[in-house]
Amino acid sequence: MASVNKVIILGNLGADPEARSTATGQTVVNFNVATNERWKNKATGQPEERTEWHKVVVWGRLAELCRDYLAKGRTVYVEGRLQTRKWEDREGHPRYTTEIVAQTIQFIGGGGGRDRPAETPTAVSTEPTTGGAGPSADQGPPPFDSDEDIPF
Repeated sequence: MASVNKVIILGNLGADPEARSTATGQTVVNFNVATNERWKNKATGQPEERTEWHKVVVWGRLAELCRDYLAKGRTVYVEGRLQTRKWEDREGHPRYTTEIVAQTIQFIGGGGGRDRPAETPTAVSTEPTTGGAGPSADQGPPPFDSDEDIPF
């Protein structure tokens, strides 16, 4: 049986992204995205709201772009897959964390990042493009071409 593991969220960063490099020199960035759900309480008629926090991890060139252009409060669209990791805390107890491993990021609105806000790309992805092999792990995603015709 086929299966699908796909997550799409649109929300705001709760803090600046945290960037680090692995022993092999690959960049990895972590950040949290808040999404809000709003509804009217049927009993009181008052509006209510709940905020859900999502952990996001980004690798390679896409991580470098997130490090350079994202900042606290910025709206971001994230597509990726869910991944649960097991680890041990300092006392040796098993712990689990579920996070979104991002494959596509769209930087929404202004507000720019820390380094080059005037040149902020609007969408970046690690998914292969049609018409050829996808980007290698070292190269990262191809640059976003905002003049490209979108077929829908």
